[in-house]
Amino acid sequence: MNPLGLLQGDYRVFPNREIGLRLLEEAALNAWPSLETVYYDGWLLRFADGFTRRTNSVNPVYESSLPAAVKVRHCEALYASRGLPSVFKMTPFSEPQGLDDLLETYGYRRAGVTSVQTLALDSLKWTTISENLTMREKPDEEWLANYSLFNGVSDARRALMERMLAAVIPTTAYAMLRNGGEPVALGLAVRERDLVGLFDITTAPDMRGRGFGTQLIGALLEWGAQEGAKHAYLQVMLSNTPALALYDKFGFTEAYRYWYRVKELTATQPG
Repeated sequence: MNPLGLLQGDYRVFPNREIGLRLLEEAALNAWPSLETVYYDGWLLRFADGFTRRTNSVNPVYESSLPAAVKVRHCEALYASRGLPSVFKMTPFSEPQGLDDLLETYGYRRAGVTSVQTLALDSLKWTTISENLTMREKPDEEWLANYSLFNGVSDARRALMERMLAAVIPTTAYAMLRNGGEPVALGLAVRERDLVGLFDITTAPDMRGRGFGTQLIGALLEWGAQEGAKHAYLQVMLSNTPALALYDKFGFTEAYRYWYRVKELTATQPG
């Protein structure tokens, strides 16, 4: 059974809708791995030298047996020992229930509210992929250089990003679209089982609003369908109004939201 059927109200096999959502969350974690992961009583603690919150955060995705307060303090100490703030990635199905409220009482601020959206690929009509688009299984120097240029990624951050991308196990496609011979848009698709995730869709700052992002997304979705995916998913911050409008044109709809709880590192903490 397709796990995303649960997102559409199919409870005949799994009465708990959250089972399907967790499968989607797991696919997203696999699509962008951290450099190191610690497993702690149902929680995944991810570390990547501070490169993005999603790769340097606690993911409380499974049931716990230890008291939540004890676990939070342990996580705080572990991240502080690495010189990192304590960050929790929260979902509506984070375990245990009440963790979000507990973190708020501990002084964690809420940040980065993000919509996880899905799309059934059989609802789309495909066109021939443009000759101006290239797609490779691994990122080459040109893709990496232009991604860093479009997003203002420093050399040090790029080195970290390359290490994480090299650790992706599911099938990948790194796409680049050109206009007049120059790269104008690029992105990454990751296919696992019957899901394809879209990540880091970006357009050159001076080329935005001209339809290049739409062409790139269409090509990545078509690639995913050709690879056997039945559903696409992506993550988009609610503050990113242009991206929300773009994905809405394709018919993406929200499955759930996640957000971060962040507590900055203080001088009194170790590390």
